[in-house]
Amino acid sequence: MNVKRDIRFRVYVAFSAICLLGVMIVAKAAWIQVKEGPELRMRAQEMNLRTDTLTAERGNIYSEDGTLLSSTIPQFDVHLDLTIPKPDTFARYLDTLSRGLATITGKGSAADWKAKLQKGQATGSRYFEVGKNLAYYQFQAVRQLPILNKGQRRGGLIFETKNKRVAPYGALASRTIGKSGYVWKGVGKDARLVKSVAGLEATCDSLLSGIDGNCIRQRIVGNRWTTIDGSVVEPQNGRDIVTTLDMRIQDVAHHALQSVLEQYNCQQGTCIVMEVSTGKVKALANLGRDSATGKFGESINYATVLAEPGSTFKMATLAALLKDGYINTDDLVNCAGGAKVFGNRTMHDSHHGLGTMPIREAFAHSSNVGMATLAFEHYAKNPEKFIKHIEELHLLDRTGIELAGEPKPVVIRPSSKHWNNTILPWMATGYGVMVTPLHTCMLYNAVANNGRMMKPYLIHSVREYGRDVKVFDPVVLNESIVDSAGIRQLRSCAEEVVLSGTGKHIQSPNYRIAGKTGTAQVADKGITYRMGVYQGTFVGYFPADKPRYTICVVIRTRPHAGSYYGGTLAAPVFRMVADKIFASDLGSWAGPLDSFARLDGGKMVSRPAAGAVVSRLMNSLGRPALSGAGDTEIVGLSVDSAHRLQPVRKTAQRGLVPDVVGMGLRDAIYLLEKQGLNVQIQGSGTVQSQSLPAGSAIQKGQSVLLQLHS
Repeated sequence: MNVKRDIRFRVYVAFSAICLLGVMIVAKAAWIQVKEGPELRMRAQEMNLRTDTLTAERGNIYSEDGTLLSSTIPQFDVHLDLTIPKPDTFARYLDTLSRGLATITGKGSAADWKAKLQKGQATGSRYFEVGKNLAYYQFQAVRQLPILNKGQRRGGLIFETKNKRVAPYGALASRTIGKSGYVWKGVGKDARLVKSVAGLEATCDSLLSGIDGNCIRQRIVGNRWTTIDGSVVEPQNGRDIVTTLDMRIQDVAHHALQSVLEQYNCQQGTCIVMEVSTGKVKALANLGRDSATGKFGESINYATVLAEPGSTFKMATLAALLKDGYINTDDLVNCAGGAKVFGNRTMHDSHHGLGTMPIREAFAHSSNVGMATLAFEHYAKNPEKFIKHIEELHLLDRTGIELAGEPKPVVIRPSSKHWNNTILPWMATGYGVMVTPLHTCMLYNAVANNGRMMKPYLIHSVREYGRDVKVFDPVVLNESIVDSAGIRQLRSCAEEVVLSGTGKHIQSPNYRIAGKTGTAQVADKGITYRMGVYQGTFVGYFPADKPRYTICVVIRTRPHAGSYYGGTLAAPVFRMVADKIFASDLGSWAGPLDSFARLDGGKMVSRPAAGAVVSRLMNSLGRPALSGAGDTEIVGLSVDSAHRLQPVRKTAQRGLVPDVVGMGLRDAIYLLEKQGLNVQIQGSGTVQSQSLPAGSAIQKGQSVLLQLHS
C-alpha cells in the first residue's frame, strides 16, 4: 500500500506540475498577446515590410528661348563583387572586360584594368571600384559587358544611383541660376546635413522640388523585395521655371566684364542688361576675385549689394527738381570752379575749373558742386520733400526681383540724429544713400522708357509638362516718374554725357548711346574712405533715340588702384556689350544696315558684309536676292560695264580667320564671333586691319584685334 500511495503521490505532483506549467504558458501567451503583442507584431512587420520614398524629379530651369540652364541628371557609382563570378568564367572574359572598362571609363589602359581585376579577384575583393559618378550612357554600357550583364547575383554588379544638378553653361549666370544640393554645416557633434540653395534654385525651390511619393514593399523568398499592390503614392514632379535670361547676351556681358576686371586688376563687378519696355533682365553677370586663386567667379550677387552710388544718383536729383518745376536743364548753374563749402565741409568736383554753365552740361561733366547747389537751394528748408521724391522713384524699396536676400536701401532722414546741413548736398551727388546696382539700372530704364518705371524681373513663366501654367507679365511701378517735358530733358542730359561729357569716349558710329558715369569712394563692411577703394559705374541705354536695352555696369577696385573712374572701368564694358548685342542683331534693329554707306557727295557705295545681310539689302532695293547667300559667306558689290550691280562672293571657311578688312563693325564682329573668335576693337568706323591674318587657323579661345578708322 505504501508503494501505491507513493506512486500515486508522485503522479499527482507531476500532474500538478504539468498543469501549473500549462497555466503559466497560457498566462504568458495571454500576457504577450495583450501587452507585448502590438510591439512584437510591429517588429515582425518592420522586418518584412518597409516604406520606400519615391523621389520627385526636380524641375528644370530654362531661358526664355528654351535653352536649358539647369537640370538634374542621374549618376552611378559602380562596383564589382569579384568573389561571385566563377574562376573559369572570369578568366574567359577577362580581356574583353578589361578593354570595355578602359574604353567606357576613359581611365587607364586595358592592361591596367586587367592587372587590377586579377589582383582584386586574387584578394577576394567584394567591392572593387569600376567608376564613380558615371553618366547614364556609361552605366548602360558597363551593364552590357561580359560577366556584368548577368546582374548582381551571378555577375557581381553593384551600383548606386544618385542625382546631380548640372548647369550646361557652367559659370554663365551661375549665381543667378543658383545651386541646389546638400552640404555639411558645423563641426564635430554639431555637424548636420542641410539643404543648400541659392539664386533661382532657392527662390523657386518649392516649385522645382515637387512632392515626393512613397510605396510599401514586402520581403519575399530570396531576400528580395516586391511592391505591394495599391500601396504606391506617385510623386508629383517639380515644375519647370522659364527665365527672362538670354544666354547670348549673358555670354557677352560675362566676358566683357571679366576682360576689364582682369585688365585693371579689380576686385569685383556686375553687369545688368535689362529690356527697356518690359523690365526683363536679359543678363546678370556677377564676378568676384577669389582671394586664394586670384581667379574670377560667380559667388556673390553684386547686383543686389548696397553701396553709395555716386554720380549716377544725380539723375534722381534732376528728376526731383524737374518734377517740382524748380529748374529747366537749359538754366544756368554756377559750378564755382569745382569747389564749394556746404556747412563745415568743402565739396569738390573731380575736374576743377567748371564755371557757370547750363544744367545739362553740368550733368554731362558730372559736376558735384552743380548738383549739390541746386538741391541745397531748393530743398534745404524741406529736405524731407527731396527724400519723398526718392521714395516715389522706388529707390528706397526692394526691387522685388526673384532672388533671395535682396536688402532694403538705406537713407539718412532729417529725423535721424545723424542728420546735419551737409547731408542733403552730398545726398544729391550719391552719398548718404545706399542702393543696389539693380536700383540704378531700374531708374535709368525708366528714363529710357519715356518715364514709365518697370519692375525688374527674372521669371517669365512656370511650366508643367511643356505647357505654361503661369506667365508673369511686366509690372509697372510708376506710370511716369516726371511729365513728358521732364523726360525729354532727362534724356537730353543723358545723351549729352556721351556726346560731350565724361562718357564721350564710348560713342559709337552705328548707334547713339545715352547714360551716366559715376565714381564713388567705398566705405562699407570694414572698408573706410582712407583705404582708397572706389566703385566705378556706367549706366545707360541704347539706341538713344529708340531705346531697347538698359545696361548697368558697376566695378569695385582694389585699395589705392591707379584707375577707378566709372568712365575708365565701367563705360568700356557697356560699349563692348552694346556693340555685340547690336552687331549680333539680338535687338532686331529696324535702323539702316551698315553694309552701305554714304561718302562725300552723297554717293552710295557698298562694303563687304555677311551674305544674308546683302541679300536683304538687295531685296529692299528691288534687286533680285542672292541665291543661297548665308551667314558664312562674305559678299561685296561691284558695278559692271553695263552699270549693273554684281555680287562678289567669298566663303568664310569654318576654322579659318575670315577677311573682314573694309567691312562695317557690325558685320565684322558677327562673322568673327560666328567663327568662335573673341573680338577686341580700337577706333571707330570701318575695319582697316585685323591682328590675325585672313585664312590662318583659329585656336580655341583666340582673340582678334580690329583697328577701325572712319
